[in-house]
Amino acid sequence: MITGLDHVVILVRDIEAAAAAYGALLGRAVAWRSADEASASVLFTLDNMSVELLAGAPGAAGDHIRAALEANGEGLASLCFRVEDIANWHRRLDRLGLRPEAVGDGGSRNLLDGARLAWKRTRAATDAAHGVRLFFLDMNASRPASVVNADAPVTGLDHVVVETADPERAAALYGARLRLDMRLDRSHADWGHLMFFRCGDLIVETVKRAGKDYSDGRDRLWGLSFRVDDIARARARMQAAGIEVSEPRAGRKPGTFVATVRSGTHGVPTILLQPPGR
Repeated sequence: MITGLDHVVILVRDIEAAAAAYGALLGRAVAWRSADEASASVLFTLDNMSVELLAGAPGAAGDHIRAALEANGEGLASLCFRVEDIANWHRRLDRLGLRPEAVGDGGSRNLLDGARLAWKRTRAATDAAHGVRLFFLDMNASRPASVVNADAPVTGLDHVVVETADPERAAALYGARLRLDMRLDRSHADWGHLMFFRCGDLIVETVKRAGKDYSDGRDRLWGLSFRVDDIARARARMQAAGIEVSEPRAGRKPGTFVATVRSGTHGVPTILLQPPGR
């Protein structure tokens, strides 16, 4: 079963510029840095998941990442769920028509301190997931948390947004096949059709926006909503670091406040969210 969202992958052109930008956005230090012949990556680990920035390495081995950036630009590229018993999960994906690749071994060494992590992983066929890259990891340990190094840091992810061409199809994938708990299914003439699926202590949100053309039939990873304890202080900190952030406003859920991050996200639509009671 899925136990949570392990991390999201954001493709970037310049790993150092992106690491600096996300460090300023999150108010945290890099927790893990790795590199191989194909890629370089940096991870920030929050209270409930990690954000991975991924860039192509120099040379031919990194060409597939640069090709993806050329085709789609910087932005969200993958969702990586944490699972228990990956062999059993692989059988489930296969039985339900998601055509998973064979389970393989993976590993990484942290260039910051030499620590190592290992995992087993599989992924669903992208067309079977309607255009979204979905990975599933069985990890041998947890990553170290990113050290807080600024005032009013981002504490965790509240939700990740998937734009869908077909809400019923999305419900079948995220609810029935992946067994995420549907918590909301609502339509509105102004903003479209929303569904919320609980994954650990965060939400996978799917949306079909009112009036938007979805004629290509594909779903797409879209944006992130980060939790903060004090949105006014978080906004002031980010503005001091050169990040443009809107004035806070009341969120749709009573007692919440949100603000839109307008720069420094490397192609990822991003909002800050202060939960009720903070």
